[in-house]
Amino acid sequence: ILMAKRYTVTVFDRLLYEDRFLKNVPFIFGDIRDTDQLVAIHAKYDTIIWLAALVGDGACAQDPELTYEVNYHALKRFLDKTNRKIIYPSTCSVYGAQEGILTEQSPTNPLSVYAETKLLGEKLVLQKGGLAFRLGTLFGVGDNYSRLRLDLVVNVLAYKALAAKKITVFGGEQWRPVLAVSDVAEYFAEAVTRDYNDVFNLSKSNIRVKDLAGIYKNIIPDLAVEIVDSKFEDLRNYQVSTEKSDKNFIFKPKVSIESEVHRMMNLLRERRIKNPLDPIYYNTHFVKATLDKIWAFERAA
Repeated sequence: ILMAKRYTVTVFDRLLYEDRFLKNVPFIFGDIRDTDQLVAIHAKYDTIIWLAALVGDGACAQDPELTYEVNYHALKRFLDKTNRKIIYPSTCSVYGAQEGILTEQSPTNPLSVYAETKLLGEKLVLQKGGLAFRLGTLFGVGDNYSRLRLDLVVNVLAYKALAAKKITVFGGEQWRPVLAVSDVAEYFAEAVTRDYNDVFNLSKSNIRVKDLAGIYKNIIPDLAVEIVDSKFEDLRNYQVSTEKSDKNFIFKPKVSIESEVHRMMNLLRERRIKNPLDPIYYNTHFVKATLDKIWAFERAA
C-alpha cells in the first residue's frame, strides 16, 4: 500500500517465521534487540513503523523474559537513544475483561504478558511523541507473500469448518472487536501522513465469539456447531469504541469477515496451503518448538 502511494519502503526483519523474504522492497536482515544496528541506520528514514514483536498470549507465555526483552526493552533502548516518533501497533487486549463499550480513556487491565508488554510499549511511544494503534482481533489472509496465521479465532474456525465440517465454541459469550489485517495496513499508510501523538482503538465491529458460528453456518449449511458451556481459558472480554479513530482518520474498515472466510476457504480447498497443521501458521506452537530446540541445544552443550 505504501509503495502504491510512491513511498520508498525498507523492511528490517530477522525472519523468525520465514526462510526467505521475496517482496520487491529493500531489505535489511537484523534483530530489533540489536540496538546499535538500529541506531546506526534510523536517521536514513523519515518514518518508522515498529511492527516487530512476539505476538499472542500463548506465544509470549512460553518465555516471559524473552517477551519483555523483545516487546519492551528493545523498544525502550532504541527510543532512549534516538527520541524518535514512531507508529506502533498495540492491542485491544490491554483492556482485559471489562463490561460496556471501552474508549481509549477506559481503564486498562492486561491479563497476559503479551498485553502487559504492549501496554508498556504504548507508554514509551507516547512519551516520545509517537502514535499507537490498539488493534482489535485480526483476521484474514493479508497479501500474497505474508504468512497466514491459523491461530486467530476467525481464521482457525474457518479451517476447522472446512476440514471437519464441525466447529466447537467454548463458552462463546466473550466479546471481541475484529478487524481485517488488510484494513490495518490502510491505517498505517494513512498514519504516515499524520503527526498524531495519541492512541487509537481500531476495529470494524464488536462480535461475540459464539455469533461467529452463524457466519460459517451460512457458508457451509451442513456445518455442525457445538457450543460448550464451560469456562474458557481465554478470559478476555471487551467491546471497544472507534469513535476517536473514525473522527481522526479518513479510512474506514471495509473488509468483512465473510469475504475473508471465503478467501481462506478457497486457499484451503485448492491446497495452496500444503499443510495447514504446520506449526509455522500458529505463533504459540512455532515459538514453543523453536525455544525447545534452543533449550535442548544448550542442555547438550
